[in-house]
Amino acid sequence: MKETDLAVGNTTVGLSRTLVWLMAIISGLVVANNYYNQPLLALIADELHVSESAAGKISVLTQIGYALGLLLIVPLGDKLLRKRLILIDLVLVIAALLWMTFARELWMLYVASLLIGATSVIPQLFVPIAAQLSNDQEKSTNIGLVMAGLLLGILLSRFFGGIVGDWWGWRSMFGIAAGIMVFVWFIIYKMLPEIHPNFKGSYKQLMLSVIELARTQPVLQLASFRGAMAFGSMSAVFTTLVFHMEQPPFQVGASVVGSFGLAGAVGALAAAKVGKLQTAIGTYRTILYSLLVLIGSWGFTYFAGETYWGLIIGIILLDLGVQGSHIINQTDYFTLKTDAVNRLNTVYMVSYFIGGSMGTWLASIAWQYAQWEGVCAVGATFGLLGLVAHLLLSRKIRLAAIKT
Repeated sequence: MKETDLAVGNTTVGLSRTLVWLMAIISGLVVANNYYNQPLLALIADELHVSESAAGKISVLTQIGYALGLLLIVPLGDKLLRKRLILIDLVLVIAALLWMTFARELWMLYVASLLIGATSVIPQLFVPIAAQLSNDQEKSTNIGLVMAGLLLGILLSRFFGGIVGDWWGWRSMFGIAAGIMVFVWFIIYKMLPEIHPNFKGSYKQLMLSVIELARTQPVLQLASFRGAMAFGSMSAVFTTLVFHMEQPPFQVGASVVGSFGLAGAVGALAAAKVGKLQTAIGTYRTILYSLLVLIGSWGFTYFAGETYWGLIIGIILLDLGVQGSHIINQTDYFTLKTDAVNRLNTVYMVSYFIGGSMGTWLASIAWQYAQWEGVCAVGATFGLLGLVAHLLLSRKIRLAAIKT
C-alpha cells in the first residue's frame, strides 16, 4: 500500500480563502442536522406521549450515529474521490431527514436519528483538507475557520430549531433541513474541486490502518481523550437544558431554550482565534487554559443555574473552553508525519462523539435522579477527567516523542 500526497487533478495545491469559507459555511449547515432535535425534545415527547428520558434517546442515537459515520465513512476520504463521496453521502442525509419529518412512531424517530447522525459527517471530510493543504503558518487559522463554521452550525441550530418548533412544529424543522441539504448538494457539485485519494488498499486494510493509528500514536490518543471529555461535558448541559427551563423559575418553551445557542456562539467565535494564542504561549498551556475555562463554567451553571445571567455566562465559557481545546487538539495530531489525515481525524472524532454520547446519556440519568445538580456534577466530572489526563500525560508524551 503506497500513500501519496493529496492532490487536485495531479498537482498538489494550496488552499484558497474562498474554499476555506465554503467549507466553513457548508460544515455549519450539515452538522446542524445533528442538533435541531435538542430544543425540540419536549415537543416530540408531548406529541408522541412518551417520557422526557425516552425522547432524550433521540439525541443519544444521533450522536452514536455520528460516531458510526465517522468510523465507517470518513476514512473513505483517503480511499475514494472526495467530492463524489460527499455528494453520495448528501443524498443519504436528505433521505434520513425526510424520514424524520414523516415518522409517526418513536422507533422510527430513533432509526431516522441514527441515520441522520451517521450521514452528517461531511464537515469531518473538510477538516483534513484544511489541515493538509495549509502551510504551517496558516494551519491553525484555517482549521479554526472551518471549525468556527461547524461550531456555529451546532449552536445556531438549537436557536433555529427552537423557533421553528414553536412556530410550525418540530416536523417542519427536519423538512426545512432536507431542503437546505438539496441546496448544499448543488453548491458542492458546482464549486468543490475533485480531490484524489491517497490510499490504494482495500476497505478492510483501510479500517485496520485506523486501528493501528489508534493503537500506536500517543499524541492522537491523548487528544482523543481530552476531546471526548470536553464534548461530553458540553453535551450534558445542552441535552437537559430544555427540561431544566421548562420548570420554575423559567417555565419557557423551545424557542427560548434554543436561543441559548446564541450565547454559545459567542464562545465559539472567540475560540476560532485560539490559533494566535497557541502561537504565543504554546500548545500545552493553550489546552490547559481551555480546560480550566470549561471547568470554571460549571460554577456558573451550578451556583447561578436558576438565573438567566448565570446560564448565559456559563454556556459562553463552556463553549469557549470546549472549542478552544478542540481546535488545538486537532492542530496537534495533524502535525504527525503521515498522509492518513482522514484516518487520524476518524480516531479523534469517533472518540469525541462517543464522549458526547456518554455525556448525553449520563446527564439524562442524572436528570432523572438529581435534576440540575446531577447534570452539573456530570459535566464538571467530564471536564476534570480531561484536565487530569492533560496534566499527567501531555509533557510525558512530548518528551518521549522527542527522544524517539
